[in-house]
Amino acid sequence: MPKAKIVRVEPLNPSEEAIREAAEILKSGGLVAFPTETVYGLGADAFNPEAVLKVFKVKRRPLDNPLIVHVSSLDMLQQVASEVPERVVKALSIAWPGPLTVVVKRKSTLPEVVSGGLDTVAVRSPAHPVALKLIEAVGRPLAAPSANIAGRPSPTRAEHVVEDLGDEIDMILDAGETFFGVESTVVDLVSPSPQILRPGPLGPEELEKIFGVKFGLPPYARGLSSYEERPPSPGMKYRHYAPSKKLVLVEKGSCDTTTYFEFLMKQLESYLKDFPALIATKETVDEVRSKLGDSLTYFTLGSRENLFEVAKNLFSTLRILDKYGRVSIAISESVEERGIGLAIMNRLRKASSERITCKQK
Repeated sequence: MPKAKIVRVEPLNPSEEAIREAAEILKSGGLVAFPTETVYGLGADAFNPEAVLKVFKVKRRPLDNPLIVHVSSLDMLQQVASEVPERVVKALSIAWPGPLTVVVKRKSTLPEVVSGGLDTVAVRSPAHPVALKLIEAVGRPLAAPSANIAGRPSPTRAEHVVEDLGDEIDMILDAGETFFGVESTVVDLVSPSPQILRPGPLGPEELEKIFGVKFGLPPYARGLSSYEERPPSPGMKYRHYAPSKKLVLVEKGSCDTTTYFEFLMKQLESYLKDFPALIATKETVDEVRSKLGDSLTYFTLGSRENLFEVAKNLFSTLRILDKYGRVSIAISESVEERGIGLAIMNRLRKASSERITCKQK
């Protein structure tokens, strides 16, 4: 049995007793995993540096990789952030609660360890009743990265938290599967020009509508390059989301659909002796299966017409992959980089051991 006490709660109407017990653990410096609309978070009192350090320790997380602070309201934002412009407050009144993290100036009273020693802080207000009620019960912001060992696929179910951290934390609030399945969009509002630091459920189009400005999308935000400096938010510098088995991402590149499928088939055929798995949309799985039959293992993420479904299933699929004994390598197709597809490709690029790109002849 894991050390952590696991309490099942209704996602929309969680038990007051369970929330109160979890809040007391957090107030006393303990660690509690809880659901958000994106992934499960590992919470600690953001103003308790010893508790925050425990988060880094149990996750095996580098100390220069900042944590996201979770608040329950715009008023609570003022406890951790300074110099928040009125236009940002107005935008957040639209976007929060929701899967949007903003990097703003850190208030000096917030422990530096939360932000990796930077003068900025990443903050969001999660759109999940359990998370919001827990933060309100504690009465203070929670520092809460994803509730997994650093580098592993993020947890979208309580059992994923148990697998990684069940013996090292105090309590897990189990409200079933999360909604989006990938982490929040992170934007930098401190730099002269707004930037997307990590893509998530809110894409560039939605951000422009909310803030009234265009956001830059640097190569590192797409997972195409690494961020070499001290990162202002999670998901920028280190390899993340990776299964223990080799993952080869086959990118579409400049190829048309037909050429890309032929290229993907050649990659699969070259690995047949290694008992490969294919991670792909339903449409691609069906087409490959009609040609290669049962010579490989198939993991279906969802329809390419519903990238939210694909995103929701991504991390759980990568975790299932690790449990398939006969599979030694997985080949993943790419998806279109639009909307949440940007987040999917960011996660796949950071999770992959190797990337192969199709080039139109």
